[in-house]
Amino acid sequence: MLEADFFRRWMTATAASVAREADRLTDLDSPIGDADHGANLQRGFTTVTATLEKEAPDTPGAVLTLAGRQLISTVGGASGPLYGTLLRRTGKALGDAPEVSEEEFAQALRTGVEAVMTLGGAAPGDKTMIDALIPALDALPDGFAAARSAAEAGAIATTPLQARKGRASYLGERSIGHQDPGATSSSLLIAALQEASEATGE
Repeated sequence: MLEADFFRRWMTATAASVAREADRLTDLDSPIGDADHGANLQRGFTTVTATLEKEAPDTPGAVLTLAGRQLISTVGGASGPLYGTLLRRTGKALGDAPEVSEEEFAQALRTGVEAVMTLGGAAPGDKTMIDALIPALDALPDGFAAARSAAEAGAIATTPLQARKGRASYLGERSIGHQDPGATSSSLLIAALQEASEATGE
């Protein structure tokens, strides 16, 4: 079972990973976006971890709802609303339970991803974060390591795609040949699940 501590560790691991990869995320964003993806996410997740330390919510749902709210309020551009919606809707789907099973978490995360798809209007193949998140969801029943591998493969697979949503879509065929920064940062989020589970032996 997954308790609030696991989800706090997930957010902390994500923040550390985003901080390590911020320059790469910005480099990926530079040719097809605003060249601020890494900096924006780093600022957002730094705020998330600081807020979680201060407020210490005691249920999985409360951890993710608070994290999502912080991202929406601190991250500019599209990333804040999209990542904020993902975590907040996942948290709300988990409700007030003091602990949740991996299956319950997977179902809640799917609810969060579906909310992101509704908000952004993106579908698999549009060269967005969805291209990493959907494969991760499909692999999640096989464990966090499988989800991580699927998300990383999904991010890499965006490279030959033409963007159909977001700022990159304005470039048309010129978006082809660039790995999507949103899919890449989403793969970091999923990878942090495995890191959080290994830290506790889940």
